[in-house]
Amino acid sequence: MHIHHTIIVGSGPAGYTAAIYTARANMKPILYTGSEPGGQLMITTEVENYPGYPKGVHGPQMMEDFKAQAERFEVDIKYERITQVDFTGPVHKLWTESGELLQAHTVIISTGASAKWLGLPSEQRLMNRGVSACAVCDGFFFRGMEVAVVGGGDTAAEEASYLSKLCPKVHLLVRKDQMRASKIMQERVLNNPVIEVHWNTETLEILGDEEVSGMRLINNQTQEIKEIPIKAFFIAIGHKPNSEPFENWLDMDEMGYIKTIPGTSKTNIPGVFASGDVQDRVYRQAVTAAGSGCMAALDAERYLAEKGII
Repeated sequence: MHIHHTIIVGSGPAGYTAAIYTARANMKPILYTGSEPGGQLMITTEVENYPGYPKGVHGPQMMEDFKAQAERFEVDIKYERITQVDFTGPVHKLWTESGELLQAHTVIISTGASAKWLGLPSEQRLMNRGVSACAVCDGFFFRGMEVAVVGGGDTAAEEASYLSKLCPKVHLLVRKDQMRASKIMQERVLNNPVIEVHWNTETLEILGDEEVSGMRLINNQTQEIKEIPIKAFFIAIGHKPNSEPFENWLDMDEMGYIKTIPGTSKTNIPGVFASGDVQDRVYRQAVTAAGSGCMAALDAERYLAEKGII
């Protein structure tokens, strides 16, 4: 069976960047897109903070540009998922969802992370019309407007604090009577006059036809229902890294993010590298994902050179 130089699993900014770099290094990469080609950027409308797009770009178009650049260097792109792996090595085995067995000297994992949602029909209907899972990405579009953030952890506190610099009023919806966020983040929120915290509060519905116009809330202690007009609704209840196929092989943190050796993309398995949001629980930006995809490609190239494979 042919042993590939490298197989890339995932097709967001990290995966495509890794593909471009490995292809230019003559590593003949095969990239498996997974079930969501393009990753989270496919549900993002305007991207204004990625260098090189002075007029901004829609997320899906940006991913098409990444894909076109990868194809220019003859990256072999397969629209299929990797569902199972065997990293006993030194040659790594991977199985596609159709059951095909692949072998590779190096594997670059760039499967990303998926935002957790509330599960409301109105949430899906108004996605990218005022509903977002990234305040840093989309908050700029709602500057000067009243907005809401749902969540009680550090991410929600950070997003509310970020939005408070752009918006005159930020409603922070916390399901319990206390936050899970770190003490310092809680203090920042509670001492910020722009942020109003709604304790014991859950969302019944996000209001609006073509775009967000308000929210219907319920106090889970008093059962009081109220409606508040807003222009944007940010969900910050966490992300889930797409790391399931690698669970029994790679070191992960308690949330399932793949651990890498600091300053590198190397995992605990030689020849297996991780990049992008599947190993980044802190930044989760397209530009940082792309940068770590470059790191993974360079780490993989050096690994192959050290082994005398290329």
